[in-house]
Amino acid sequence: MNLQEIFSNNKKWVAGKLALDPNYFENLSKGQAPEILYIGCSDSRVTAEDLMGAKPGEVFIHRNIANMVISIDMNVMSVLNYAVRHLKVKSIVVCGHYECGGVKAAMQPADLGILNPWLRNIRDVYRIHQDELDQIEDNAKRYNRLIELNVQEQCINLIKTAAVQQAHKERGLMVYGWVFDIHTGKLKDLEINFPKELDKIMKIYRLD
Repeated sequence: MNLQEIFSNNKKWVAGKLALDPNYFENLSKGQAPEILYIGCSDSRVTAEDLMGAKPGEVFIHRNIANMVISIDMNVMSVLNYAVRHLKVKSIVVCGHYECGGVKAAMQPADLGILNPWLRNIRDVYRIHQDELDQIEDNAKRYNRLIELNVQEQCINLIKTAAVQQAHKERGLMVYGWVFDIHTGKLKDLEINFPKELDKIMKIYRLD
């Protein structure tokens, strides 16, 4: 796809929206009130709105390599705080996907330059769950399990933050972990027990 094609597609998209609703863009410009913060991977094959069937204004979206929630990353922390404290989202979803290049790259014994400190966080996930992962003999299954565990750990990283703890206490905000199966197009709910995980970490990470 070249840039000229994008502008041509944009004109067609605008015309299509106005044909269905002459006030579409006027209404869209009035503001947003999303109920979900979605933190996903930057992979070009995984488009958040499409896989959820979401309309503009329904989901606040942040994407980065391997759907990471790192406490010293001011980008994701700014998005989180704006979504939770200003937009008042009701739910936060961390969504990984099978065949994740970021997770795969993290497990390669190679110097990836500026990516090293970012991907080291994924290696830390492997270290935390090494006993379980090392028992999985099939490489593909071990890789997929690491992708699931990475989502789980990013959810826990969210639970460690003051914004999430306070919003859960005040209005019942919940955190969910999903994986998108790129082979089937289906979403998998990892069924992370938010209250249980919150209770487990509060002795150390309580901030509210």
